[in-house]
Amino acid sequence: MSRQPGLFDLEDRYAELSKAGDPQEKLLRVVSFEAFRYRLDKALNRSDRARGGRPPHDAV
Repeated sequence: MSRQPGLFDLEDRYAELSKAGDPQEKLLRVVSFEAFRYRLDKALNRSDRARGGRPPHDAV
């Protein structure tokens, strides 16, 4: 049975990944994903939030 994640477990995991050379961090330094924002927003085709609900995650 696994234990419940602690308050800083995710932060520690990210630190370990960064120290090991996380490929996602390298990619973020090279590629400007803001250039894709318009296309991502259009492709996700999110519904109108006028009825309320949880705000969506950022497309980028």
